[in-house]
Amino acid sequence: MFNGIIYNTGKIEFIKRTKNSKLIGIKTKIKFKDSDIGASINCNGVCLTLTNIIRGLIYFYVSNETIKRSNFKNIKLGQIINLEKSLIYGQTISGHFTQGHVDTTAKVKSIKFIDKSWALKFKIQDKNYSKYLEEKASISINGVSLTISKVKNNFFGLNIIPHTLKLTNLKNLKVNDSVNVELDIFGKYMYKYNY
Repeated sequence: MFNGIIYNTGKIEFIKRTKNSKLIGIKTKIKFKDSDIGASINCNGVCLTLTNIIRGLIYFYVSNETIKRSNFKNIKLGQIINLEKSLIYGQTISGHFTQGHVDTTAKVKSIKFIDKSWALKFKIQDKNYSKYLEEKASISINGVSLTISKVKNNFFGLNIIPHTLKLTNLKNLKVNDSVNVELDIFGKYMYKYNY
């Protein structure tokens, strides 16, 4: 379980592809110990298991299911991704509960600058998930907890403040980039219960 408050990023420095998976190595300033192997880490919104630590790189196995649902299908060497360790019992929750179970991706359709903040418009890639989009609801974008500001059909808008841009990889987004989307878990369950 995570809360989508990102303080650290990492850089992809190793990718090994097989037919149905990828092994990725990430360099980060976060300190990991051998005892952390097996821990769940939120990597760009995807919950991955830390499998190894070798020469300063942390390694993760990315399954075919994750590749199909996320923007990890297009991951490149040198790419910066958001990282968050699992929550610890009693820790302050500043964002919203996220699981790292990415539902789908969304494409950046426009970026507008309002003072030092960004207003972004996204198109959700799998329109079956548009029914869960609700104004003022929480959403996780590349692992970052954000609030939906506007919804229309398969499109939704977000406003990102300078502090969030500074600490995350969202400042690197460009039009047509793909982001990982996890819809609010409570909203999904409530929708299922009511329908």
